[in-house]
Amino acid sequence: MLHPAPTTKLDPTLARGTIHEVLDADDRHPARVVMGFPNTDYRIELIIKGDVEPVRALVGEMVLARLFADARRIDTPDAGGRRFEPCIGRPTRILGTVIGVDPASNVLVVNAGQPIALRVTAPGQEAQELAHAAFIVCDVKPGAWFVLERAY
Repeated sequence: MLHPAPTTKLDPTLARGTIHEVLDADDRHPARVVMGFPNTDYRIELIIKGDVEPVRALVGEMVLARLFADARRIDTPDAGGRRFEPCIGRPTRILGTVIGVDPASNVLVVNAGQPIALRVTAPGQEAQELAHAAFIVCDVKPGAWFVLERAY
């Protein structure tokens, strides 16, 4: 069932989604959140930065959060879509349009269906040089993370 899409204006760097599950830390993984986005089948798994309990209290609720990942080499093809790959699990590939840049921290903000801040880590690449690209594609390193802003 499709739900009405939210129409309120947001900071373009904030992702709006529902917390489906909180996965506790174990000896191999830190605590993680499973987050979905309105009118999609996404169930993205992200490491929780900060205290886990406020996130756990919001399971089933819509929240505003910031999403982050370390990008491997970034390519600038002529066409493509906006998405996270895979749609279930931890993100391994991001495709989207550049909507912002922070040259001081070498970060691109990309609209991949939801905004995600990508730290540019490939040798010889700088966020400021990529800021004018209409579209980017990159693999991301394991460990994409989530920072809760507030309940929506």
